[in-house]
Amino acid sequence: MENLYCLRCNQELGPGHKSVAVYMFAQTVGIRPRQKSASQRICFCPQCCVSLAMGPPPEGALNIAAWQMIRDLVGSDPALNQAAWETLRGVVGLLPATGTEGSDRPGRAGYFEF
Repeated sequence: MENLYCLRCNQELGPGHKSVAVYMFAQTVGIRPRQKSASQRICFCPQCCVSLAMGPPPEGALNIAAWQMIRDLVGSDPALNQAAWETLRGVVGLLPATGTEGSDRPGRAGYFEF
């Protein structure tokens, strides 16, 4: 099995890694003989999926179609959002489980500080 990479951030997605795959192929309709292209597998890591789904629609008909599919996945079940947060938390404890955990300033609420 070959390792794939997230189309957006180029993160390696090895076997067993959580990701979203978009499969795309082209096929003639109403033309004989019917022709069909090879299938392409496009992968996104959970963080990029959530980020894409929450952002504005991209330009181009194919991009919008893929964006709508990703939005449907992100909105249909919290598992994809959970996978994105788990990965972010795993990066040297970047995001604590709560807004105050690990804070050097007690009483400060919120998850992010810019």
